[in-house]
Amino acid sequence: MCRCPVSTGRPDTGLATPSGRASETSRLCLSRFPSCHAAPTASSARSCARSRRPTVPQVDSSARVSLLLADRFRLCVIGPMLGTVPGWPISQGEILGLRLARDGHLVATASTRPGRVGRLLDMICTVLKHRRSTDVLVLQVYSGLSFVVEDIVSLIASTLGIPVVMHLHGGGFPEFAARHRAWSSRVLGRGSVRVAPSRFLARVANGLDLTCRVIPNIIDPGEYAFRERRHVRPRLFWMRTFHPIYEPEMAVRVLARVREWAPDSTLVMAGAKGPVEASIRRMARKLGLDEAVRFPGYLDLPGKNREGGNADIFLNTNQVDNTPVSVIEACAMGLPVVTTDVGGIRDLLSHGETGLLVERGNDAEMADAVGRLCRDPELVSGLSRRGRALSQRFSWTVAAEAWDDALRAALSTADKGTRRVA
Repeated sequence: MCRCPVSTGRPDTGLATPSGRASETSRLCLSRFPSCHAAPTASSARSCARSRRPTVPQVDSSARVSLLLADRFRLCVIGPMLGTVPGWPISQGEILGLRLARDGHLVATASTRPGRVGRLLDMICTVLKHRRSTDVLVLQVYSGLSFVVEDIVSLIASTLGIPVVMHLHGGGFPEFAARHRAWSSRVLGRGSVRVAPSRFLARVANGLDLTCRVIPNIIDPGEYAFRERRHVRPRLFWMRTFHPIYEPEMAVRVLARVREWAPDSTLVMAGAKGPVEASIRRMARKLGLDEAVRFPGYLDLPGKNREGGNADIFLNTNQVDNTPVSVIEACAMGLPVVTTDVGGIRDLLSHGETGLLVERGNDAEMADAVGRLCRDPELVSGLSRRGRALSQRFSWTVAAEAWDDALRAALSTADKGTRRVA
C-alpha cells in the first residue's frame, strides 16, 4: 500500500531503515496533504504524526533545522518498498525516502505490495492521489518485467505534468537497454533528471543520448563495527539473495578448494531466501561441507555486525552486478573483499587497493586470492583500511546535497512554483 509520508500505509508498521526491520522513525503525516495545495506546517505535521503514533523519536538537530528553515519538497518515491515484509531486503528507494523525510521533506512512498500487479495498481493510485501536491516524483527504475511498471507510472506522471527523477538500479540494466534500446530511450527520456548510483549505470543513459547524474547508494558507515584485519584465516563470509545471478554455488566451490590447504576453513552464507538456496544446501552436504557451511538466513544490522565481525574475508560471486551494497557494507566492517570482476565492480573497487578482483565464475582464482590474503598481512591491512575509507563515500552526508541539486533541477523543468512548501 501507499506510505504517507514515509509510512507503510499500515498504521502499526514503521518504515524499514538501513539498520534492518521496521523501525520507529520520524513520520510526517500527509493525511491532510494530498487534496490541498497548501502543505501542512511543520508543527501540524508533527502533531499529526503524534496523533497517529503515540511515541515518535525526536528529530536530530540538523534535521530539525532543515525542517524549520530550509525549503522543503513534496515528493513521491515510487518503487518496490518491501523492507517491512519479512524476508525481503530493504531497497535503496526506501532508504532514500526515509533520509529525505528526516531532512524535512514531505514524502509519500509506494508500494509495499509483494505482487507485481498489486504493486503497480498501488503505485498508480498513489500517483493519482498526490497528483495535485507532488513537486517531484522519484521513480525507482529496474530492468526486466519491472520496466513495464516504470513505463506505465512514468507515462501517467508525465501526462499529469509531474517532473520525474529516474533512479536507475540493477547490474542487468546495460544488457536490457541494449536489447530494448528504443523502449529504454522512450521511458528514460520522460525523466526530467536521471540518477544512477554508479558510472557503470550512468553510461547506459549516456549510450541512449541522455544525461545522467551519479549519486552513490546510501549506507551509514557509523552503524557498521570496523575492525582492521591484518593476519587473517579463511573464515569466509558471503551475503546476498540466493539467486542464480549471484552464483552462490561458486562460494561453496571456493570453500572446497581452500579446505584442501586449510581444513579448518569455514563459510557463512547469509541472505534472503531465493530459488537456489535448497540446492546450495544439498551441494554443501554432497561435498562433505555441511559442518563447514552455515546458513543464518537474512541478517538485520546487528546480525551483519555479528557475522561480519567474526569473519575475515568477504566473497562476492555475482555474475551480474552494479554497485552492491553488501560489498560496501563489508568494506565498512574492514573485511577484505574478493569479488568477481563483473558489471560496475571496477567502478567501485580498484584491484589490489580496495579489493581483489577475479574472473567471473573462476573459483580456482578466487580460492588463490583467499590464499594470497592469508599469506600477506600488509595487503590485508591496506585493503581493510582503504575499504573503510571507501565506505565513507556512501554516507547520506555525501549524497544529501547531490539529491537536493537533482530535485531542484527536476523542479526547474516545470512551472511548479505554486506547489512548493513555504
